[in-house]
Amino acid sequence: MDQTIISATVDALRNGSSVLYPTETVWGLGCDATNEAAVKKITQIKSRPEGKSYLILLAEDHQLNKYVRAIPDVCWDIIDSAVNPITLIYPEGINLAPGVCAEDGSVGIRITSDPFCAALVKKLNRPILSTSANLSGDPTPTTFEEISDSVKQQVDYVVNLPAHKMSGKSSSVIKVGLDGSFKIIRK
Repeated sequence: MDQTIISATVDALRNGSSVLYPTETVWGLGCDATNEAAVKKITQIKSRPEGKSYLILLAEDHQLNKYVRAIPDVCWDIIDSAVNPITLIYPEGINLAPGVCAEDGSVGIRITSDPFCAALVKKLNRPILSTSANLSGDPTPTTFEEISDSVKQQVDYVVNLPAHKMSGKSSSVIKVGLDGSFKIIRK
C-alpha cells in the first residue's frame, strides 16, 4: 500500500477537500463526514437534491458506537455473515455533519473491506462520506473513464490508484429498525 498516496489523501480530507477515490465497489466521491462544508461541496458536485442521505465508511465495526445512537443486535450478525460489501442503514446517526443523515435521522454505514479505504479512515480517525462518482440520476461509473468530466473538474483531489481492484457493483443496502426488523433496499 502506497503510504504517500494515503497521507496525501488524508491531508486533503483534513483540509475539507472533496476527493475522487476507488473503493471496493465503485469509484467514489468522498470527504470527511464530520465536515459540514465538505459535505455541502459533495452535494453541489453531484447536483444532488438536499435531504437525500449519504453513506459513510468506517474501518472497523467497533467504530459504530461513535456514529450510531443504538445498534440493533441483528446488525452484528449481518456484519459478521456478510460476504460481499453491505451497507446497513441504522436508525439514528450521531456525530456527523448535517446532510449526511437522512431526514428521519438514519444513516447508512459500510464497514469497508478495502485496505486503501480502511487505511484512510484509520489515519483520518473519522468516517469518510462515500457516494458514487456520478451526477445525481446518472448511471454509476464502474471505471475512471466513465466518470463525467463535470465531476472530475469540480473535485478537489483525485486519488491515482490505477491498479485498484473494485467489484464494479454497488453494495447491498439493508435498513434495520431498532426492534431488529430489517428491509432489503438494494440487493
